[in-house]
Amino acid sequence: MSSNLHPMLNVAVKAARAAGAIINRAALDVEAVRVSAKQTNDFVTEVDHAAEAIIIETLLTAYPGHGILAEESGSEHGAKDSEFVWVIDPLDGTTNFIHGFPFYCVSIALTVRGKVEQAVVYDPTRNDIYSASKGRGAYVNDRRIRVAKRTRLQECLISTGFPYRPGDKLKTYLNALGEVMSQCAGVRRPGAAALDLAYVAAGYSDGFFESGLQPWDVAAGSLLVTEAGGLIGNFTGESDFMDHGECVAGNPRIYGQLVTTLGKYSKFAGAGDKASVRQAVLDAALPAEAAAPPQTLSVPRGPRAAKSGDSEAG
Repeated sequence: MSSNLHPMLNVAVKAARAAGAIINRAALDVEAVRVSAKQTNDFVTEVDHAAEAIIIETLLTAYPGHGILAEESGSEHGAKDSEFVWVIDPLDGTTNFIHGFPFYCVSIALTVRGKVEQAVVYDPTRNDIYSASKGRGAYVNDRRIRVAKRTRLQECLISTGFPYRPGDKLKTYLNALGEVMSQCAGVRRPGAAALDLAYVAAGYSDGFFESGLQPWDVAAGSLLVTEAGGLIGNFTGESDFMDHGECVAGNPRIYGQLVTTLGKYSKFAGAGDKASVRQAVLDAALPAEAAAPPQTLSVPRGPRAAKSGDSEAG
């Protein structure tokens, strides 16, 4: 850990590395990890719980008066009325982890009066620490990172997350995905929003969008993006997005183009935009035969019409 880091960020890095050590040990025999389902397609493991426990212990040992908002335990730990709240996802990408797919991370952010001021996203499979302090830039390990410089969406690689929970509006999302796919060079779905945002900050991808997100999915990544020169907000471009459940990020030019495309799919879109989206979803759902013009069937004439039960075989 660098002595140049903010003291609170240093503690967050220490906590992230401790959680990463637990995750890496478990990854050596991932089939032995106990898995349970919080709901359909939403999994939690003993590794999530152990990683979260070591993070909370590390943070509260250093700052016992701080609050905690964690994915698995909510606000159960820490002070209840502190202006300093740590927002924690101990293992973002649990589904990837339990399948041995090496794209998952630890995400830790510190909010002060509701604003993110410190952020760490740790990729334990590559031993990469993405970190940022407000006003001090974003880094991967000791290297300064910046968002990509591309300015035309058709040249860009965009990452996203697919809806996977019951009740998610899959058909609406597929329409949005189709629009973005037709406008860019490629779309990827790696499966961990915090690491997706770190990749945008590092310039590995040009933009990101997803709905159905929680604060612990995006808190740390949001500061990485803005400190790397990018923008992040909801689908309509509002910067106060943390509790909105939807997120779009990129460099300023790409962010603007994504918002132009995705704005009508936002829960905060105007009535006219929502109506057009509903109609587009209905149109896309029509079966092909309903959209095709009717055709006249010609009945071959023969010595007699086939009766019910007659065999067509000669």
